[in-house]
Formats: sequence, C-alpha cells, structure tokens
Amino acid sequence: MQLWDGFLTAKSKVVVPDYRKVQKEIDISRLFLLTSYRRLDSSATDEDLDRIEQLGRTVPFPDQEHQVQENIHDQVRNISRALDTIFLAGCERKKSLEEGFKRPSGLAFAVTKSKPDIEVQKLLGPPATASLGKYDIDEALKNQLGFSLHLKDSEVPGHNAGQGLFLEGIARTGTVVALYPGVIYSPAKYWYIPGYPKLDNPYLVSRYEGYVIDGKSWGKGGTSREFWDGYDEPEEKEEDLEDRKEEQGEEAMVDKASEGEAASQVIERRNPLALAHFVNHPPKGQLPNVMICPYDFPEHEEDMRPYIPNLRFEDDTVKNMERRGKSWSKVPLPEVLSAKDRDPTYLRGLVLVTTRNVCNEELLLNYRLSNPKTKPEWYHPVDEAEERRRWANQDGSAV
Repeated sequence: MQLWDGFLTAKSKVVVPDYRKVQKEIDISRLFLLTSYRRLDSSATDEDLDRIEQLGRTVPFPDQEHQVQENIHDQVRNISRALDTIFLAGCERKKSLEEGFKRPSGLAFAVTKSKPDIEVQKLLGPPATASLGKYDIDEALKNQLGFSLHLKDSEVPGHNAGQGLFLEGIARTGTVVALYPGVIYSPAKYWYIPGYPKLDNPYLVSRYEGYVIDGKSWGKGGTSREFWDGYDEPEEKEEDLEDRKEEQGEEAMVDKASEGEAASQVIERRNPLALAHFVNHPPKGQLPNVMICPYDFPEHEEDMRPYIPNLRFEDDTVKNMERRGKSWSKVPLPEVLSAKDRDPTYLRGLVLVTTRNVCNEELLLNYRLSNPKTKPEWYHPVDEAEERRRWANQDGSAV
C-alpha cells in the first residue's frame, strides 16, 4: 500500500470550491511523505513508516510545504557537492567573487568593492573545471549518487515517443533524480515566452502558482561551464509575428523587444541531471515512477548556483497575479507577504522525485495536459479526477 493512499482518499472527500488548491495540497502531501521517507536510512522500521504516515495526516499544510522544500534542498545540496567533486577535481577551488577581485591586476583596481556586475564577471571568465566527456561524467556521478541519466529511444509503445529519459543504477523512493532546465517566466511575463500566444512548444511546464519554465533552449545541455543567457531560438515566422502585432499592438512589441531579456549566469551546461524535459508520459495502464516537485532555490548559495540550470526572465520581482478563468490578472498586493515571497532571489524551479524505488528503467511522468480539446491520440490520463482538479477554475469548471 502506498504511503499516501489514506490521505488521498480523505482529501478527495473534502468539499471545497477551490479544486486546484485541493490538488496542490494532495501533491505536496505526497511529496512530504516521499521525501521524508527518503531521509530515513536502510535500517528504517515499519514503526518509522507509520510515524511518517501519521505526520502526513496531522502536520498542517504550510508546515508540510516548508518541510518538502527543506528535504529537496538538502538533496540538491548533496547533488551539487557531488558535481563539485567531479567537475572541480584537480582544479583550484573557486574563490568567492569578492576574494577573486582582490588579486593584484589592473582590472582589480578598476572595479569597486561592491559585488561586480555581470560584464566584469564575463571578463574574468568562469572558474576552471576539469575537462570531462559525458561518459566520464556519468560514471563519476553513478559512483557518487548510485545512478546516472541517459537519453535513448523511448520504450513507450503506441506512438513515436522519440527519445526517453532512462535511469541507470538505483534510486530510492523520494529521490531527486532530475532538474527541469530553462528560462523561468512569471505570469506577468508570459508574453515574452518565444512564440506567445501561439505556444507550439512541448518543453513548457507550469507550477501551480503560474511560473512557467521553458526548457527548449537548454536542449541537451552543453560542453562546458559557461555564461548562459537562456536563448537558443529560431527566428519567428513572419505570419506569427504579424498575428502577435495584431493581438498585442506594434508599440507593445517594440517595448517587449527592448525590455525583454534573461540575465546570463555561470551555469554548468554539462550538468548530467538537467534532463527532466525529456521525460515521457506513461502508456495506458502504466503508472509513473516520478512526479513533479516545485523547488525554490535561494540564489545566495553561490557554490550551488552553477548546478541550477535555470535563469529568471528579467529581474522578475514578485507581482501579485491571480488566475481568473484562462488568464492571469494583477490584483492588489496583500498587506502581509512572507519574507520568501518578497525576496526576488529565489528561482522558482522544478525537480523530478521518484515515487517508488527505480532501478535501470525509463523515467515516466504524468503530464496532466491542460487542454482537454487538443490532447494527442497517444495521451491517456493517469488519473482523470486529479487532472480535472489540477486545471479546474475555482468553481470546479474546466479551464
């Protein structure tokens, strides 16, 4: 019996108007159980499991949500340390920016004591890392974490699934196995998404609060640690450009072109776990073995930053947006916002967490596609009730 079965049954019987919020709480409670279970060592007893299940029924949702973030951050920190061991082997440990600018050089005297801007960082270049190929990186990662990820032809039958994401090795229940890469857009910045409003992009994924991550420009990563600006897009077709001008206005398009950008950061483009955007949906009758988990990365943790494969579009400070039907609208800011919500230095990312023990198999994720009218023939809902709640309006009607 899965740990969250009892909670799911109880939660589903609660009659409340905000069905999307109900599904979010179900998902977070699942993740609370999974990631708490992951913290136990191999000597865990049935009593330990019962204790975690009881906590899942009694701990308030905000506390569960906070604990999930703590559990995920601990795992991502361990992943970053493992990657440091791999990529910085034989290299001098990177100094902090402030220390780096104290070395005697003409450039050092030309900058202030405050944190240097991105252009100065580019002049200095990213820190030295080991020259490693994909095979060496994957083998080293498997030695460190017990598993590695690989892209190869999907085993999902019934349609041309293309490449799939495979785990080689063993990952325990509740393990972070992949990070979703790409540029992060808040609801206030949707119109900056390449191709908007005609979004023919299978690499877009959304969080509950509306942040969208576009993994298309990441591709399969890169070959070095480099300054990445998040852009790798084809020129827009002329007919699509005209449609956008008609819908948004030519003046708005000019403003968008001049204002829109994602500030580049030093990112490890060889990150072997930044492949979550290649995971496939399970075939009919098969359950997923991973689930999406929101992850808020605190950018002040500079040693971890190169391994977080995301950029925020512009300086996306918090803007209070509320979903109204199919769109998001600005609403008055509440008098009280949490310190985290007021702090723009969190990257609103996503990771994949295993829902059971996974061993040498393809990773499969429930896509929960949002538009019931345009779902492809190969798509079979894993749980229709969950899917309806995930995308329902507050009154329970379909989006």
